[in-house]
Amino acid sequence: MAKKRKYGSGTVRKRSDGRWEARVVIGYDDSGNPKTKNVLAKTKAECLLKLEELKEKYAPPVTKCKPDMPFGDWMDFWYQNYCKPQLRLNTQLGYEDRIYKHIIPEIGKIPLNQLTQSDLQQFYAKLKTSGRLIRVKQYGPGLSDRMVRVCHANCRSALQKAVEEGLIRINPAIGCKLPPKKSGEMNILTQEEMQRFLIQAKQDGYYELFLLELGTGLRLGEILALQWDDLNLETGELRITKSATFIKGELHITEPKTKSSIRVIVLPGSLLEILKNYKATVNSRWMFPSPVKEDCPLTPNFVRRRMQQTLERAKCKKVRFHDLRHTFATMALEHGMDVKTLSTIIGHISSATTLDIYSHVTDTMQKQAAVKIDHQIGKTDAPMPPDEQKQHTDQSGFQPYKSKYRKAGTGGIYQLNDHLWEGKYSPRDAHGKRISRNVYAKTREECEEKLAAMIEEVKKEIAAEKKLMH
Repeated sequence: MAKKRKYGSGTVRKRSDGRWEARVVIGYDDSGNPKTKNVLAKTKAECLLKLEELKEKYAPPVTKCKPDMPFGDWMDFWYQNYCKPQLRLNTQLGYEDRIYKHIIPEIGKIPLNQLTQSDLQQFYAKLKTSGRLIRVKQYGPGLSDRMVRVCHANCRSALQKAVEEGLIRINPAIGCKLPPKKSGEMNILTQEEMQRFLIQAKQDGYYELFLLELGTGLRLGEILALQWDDLNLETGELRITKSATFIKGELHITEPKTKSSIRVIVLPGSLLEILKNYKATVNSRWMFPSPVKEDCPLTPNFVRRRMQQTLERAKCKKVRFHDLRHTFATMALEHGMDVKTLSTIIGHISSATTLDIYSHVTDTMQKQAAVKIDHQIGKTDAPMPPDEQKQHTDQSGFQPYKSKYRKAGTGGIYQLNDHLWEGKYSPRDAHGKRISRNVYAKTREECEEKLAAMIEEVKKEIAAEKKLMH
């Protein structure tokens, strides 16, 4: 009885014409069907020899890795085969920046089995003192503690995989001394700053965007990816199912950060009513469309620039967009929302993550609860913690800054004489050709109304033309 060959080692048979044929599977197509290669020989021994050469030629790259290969070659192989297929596009850019601009140029030539903890420690020290490649004058010659730690994380993961593959015996990255892990600084807007910020945002034309952010705590990519189909205007349910990322100027719509990020949020009635009125002014499937690019949402950099401009005009401290998410979470906890509900709304993996991030808020809440219990049971008059004693000032007297520049996509208003105003709108038509439309009125207010109505009509005409073209 013929001995059965080992699975994956190929097959050998004698053909009817007397020659020997060897065949081996080299991969699978998109349908899951095997792709094979074959060789022919006059004798079985020669056929087996050709079979081994064929397997070596089409063998997966991992079988070609050797203990003495350069560490840079292993890092490239590890990233391309084990990491890249599972990473989001924007995360890939971070990995590639660290691997190909820092790790490989500095320690990539050292043989994999000769890389020591001392080599890695010296590499991390150099990153900290003189590792920055761009914006040296702005930030200094050294990289941040976080950058050093993530470079170490990449090296450690790659070396651990080399241990699992049997290329090295121990992982030299284990035990390296690293800069201390620091929690990110959390800046939130006060009640007074939020009032001024929203008043100014209304003047600047981005009130609905920032109000929705302060009312839901969505991530920037999640709020930019929102389409009107995601919002049920009857029930107020807002479905978060995707995230928008712009990489090298191209829009990429992906799944949210984690599975728990796919969620449904119920908007309060006042916010829902504002969005209903706002929808009537938007001629796009995107909730926050770009004013310059057709069928595209606002870009993250555009929103960040507008936000900083609005903060400056409203005389608020400088915060990041993500700090608006922190502001929402902090307000929710201070007003009595339980941690489990908040964790679900903002899309954290678990309540433990929320507790870890907002421990300072929950600590204050516990102190306040203790004082309230003491008031009720002990009949004492102990003062409440400072957060309870905040005095909110009236911001009704705040006057927003009025820019001399109009918002993109809203046309222009010009005074021709004492009794005549002109409104002008110059978009590109369905063929990309610039067109110009005008309206006239006796007052600026009347001209603004006519211009807004005319812009909506022109947008609908252009949309209809594009539909016919397609």
